[in-house]
Amino acid sequence: MNSSLQKYLKAFTRLKQGVTKYGPAPHKPVLLLSLIELLGKGLVNNNQFEVNADLVATFKENWLLLVPTMHQADFTQPFYYLQSEKIEGQPYWMLQPNLGMQINAHIKSVIRLSETCAFGYFEPQLFLLLSDANHRAMATALLLDTYFGESKAGFIAAKKHGEGYLHDQEDFVLNEPEAKYRRIIIHTEEDVFVRNGLFKKLVPKIYGNQCSFTGMQLSSTFGHSFVDACHIVPFTKTHDDKVTNGIALCPNLHRAFDRGLVGISADYHIMVSDHVIEKETHAYTLKGLAGRKILLPNKHIHFPDTEAVTWHRENIFKH
Repeated sequence: MNSSLQKYLKAFTRLKQGVTKYGPAPHKPVLLLSLIELLGKGLVNNNQFEVNADLVATFKENWLLLVPTMHQADFTQPFYYLQSEKIEGQPYWMLQPNLGMQINAHIKSVIRLSETCAFGYFEPQLFLLLSDANHRAMATALLLDTYFGESKAGFIAAKKHGEGYLHDQEDFVLNEPEAKYRRIIIHTEEDVFVRNGLFKKLVPKIYGNQCSFTGMQLSSTFGHSFVDACHIVPFTKTHDDKVTNGIALCPNLHRAFDRGLVGISADYHIMVSDHVIEKETHAYTLKGLAGRKILLPNKHIHFPDTEAVTWHRENIFKH
């Protein structure tokens, strides 16, 4: 075995765990398993683990599959305290704050953490080692055997069949029929964070990463899409993060939609407010979109909800 890998694997078996009435806190090994899983899925390839829906949902899914005790599934705790784990006096997990910010203590709000922390990252040698599939498999097996021997088999089976928290949340956001019969309840701030993150990712996806009003499709080789996921009825009013309460719009039309300068008719045609002031000879006027049918997703269950569209026409759109 690679000697460098061996020292990291040894450290993984000696994680400092808080002592609680439910037994040793399982947060750090669950986080390490989740970070390794994101690498395996190709969701992180530059050693920058952002606090996003993928990471938080993967942590929560793994927690539910592995932890049978009454410990609280707090993602923010190990994300910060894993920095205390060291090899030869040096940490192998670090946090990079956003410009002008500092992370000097445990930030308990996942939303606040996502705003403050640009990303977490492994010591470069460890990241390079974990970029190898065989090394990831060894690390995963070791963590499961060391900390979760009793729940290991169920965890492996669930992963093989694509079952668990993340799958259920995606089905719910995508309005899949089976999700209606599942008991999916928002329990925590982390659940809200995950749903909102999935909404932002899945709405553009079901519209083919195109603006539903203009057909504009713009992305970059860095993986950035410049088409927004826009709530039809504001999330603050309904807490509805299903894709049926969403529509894909380019940023300028997202702003116009939120301000009631454009809307959607009952039969999914674009409406433009009489209050719009623009240079009408320009090639890209809003009024030039009036009457055009919006682009719709391929599956009818993903279409904008008619009640949501009606609410927007009656409460936001400026006739």
